[in-house]
Amino acid sequence: MNTTHNGQTKLLATGINNIAVAFIVIGVVTPVTAVSFGIAVAPAPSLATAFFAGVWFCAGAGLHILARRALRSLKS
Repeated sequence: MNTTHNGQTKLLATGINNIAVAFIVIGVVTPVTAVSFGIAVAPAPSLATAFFAGVWFCAGAGLHILARRALRSLKS
């Protein structure tokens, strides 16, 4: 039973961490990349843009911490 539980816990943590990475890519990496390449529809660099990038980053970091906490329930 421990092997099944550990496998399911690892899959859960991986899924949550993948969502965390997606949040950071969507909210931080994409706007920065768009601005650096000069894409016309890129958000203008402003305080609001930086704030929302920070919100996306914090959401991603929070999900990553949640995934790490899920791994604490692994059984030996």
